[in-house]
Amino acid sequence: MTDGAAIRHLPREGLVAGMRAVLPIAIAVVAFGASYGILARDAGMGTVAPIVMSLTTFAGSAQFAVASVMESGGAVAAAIAAAVMLNLRYLAVGTSVAPSLTGGKLRRLAVAQLAVDESWAVAQSEGRVDRDRLIGAGLVLMTAWCAGTVLGVVGGGALGDPADYGLDAMFPALFLALLVGQLDGRRARVAALAGGVIALALTPLLPPGLPIVAAAAGAVVALGVRA
Repeated sequence: MTDGAAIRHLPREGLVAGMRAVLPIAIAVVAFGASYGILARDAGMGTVAPIVMSLTTFAGSAQFAVASVMESGGAVAAAIAAAVMLNLRYLAVGTSVAPSLTGGKLRRLAVAQLAVDESWAVAQSEGRVDRDRLIGAGLVLMTAWCAGTVLGVVGGGALGDPADYGLDAMFPALFLALLVGQLDGRRARVAALAGGVIALALTPLLPPGLPIVAAAAGAVVALGVRA
């Protein structure tokens, strides 16, 4: 294979690698997308809005927060505030992804839309983000999430509760598996441990989702540790 052919072949390999890395959780993503669709419909968001939100927001925790607040009678402003709080972590994710993005503004925006927790984690390569792996993983996750949303909105309660099948445990297990690959130094291990302790301590005190946001303070704690 010539050097030129090898260069043309590499992006495809990255896309496929990213797709394969997240494919095992696609079923769980579909199930939780369906749960969101059901919750959003029952919250009075209709059928179109939840699907559009999955396409444009593509952030499960934030979307669940919005639907939950609206279902409980909360104001739109409160729902937006909850979603923003839960997505603050993407400021750091976006900062790390930006150097790997190329092309015009619209192209970079489209790729950035695919940067979620799982796609970002599997795209890590030697201290940087592999754009092709990010795209491959993100496409699979977005397709699964949006398909699940449509199923939930259209199928409704006939789909049942994903928790009945034990699928609610798949995402915590997934994040633990992704975390292990990042614990390659003392500072990283301290950040993970401190973040876990903070989240556990705040879980009984704060609304769901917020303890995870607060756990980011574990990274601040780790700054005092020699790398």
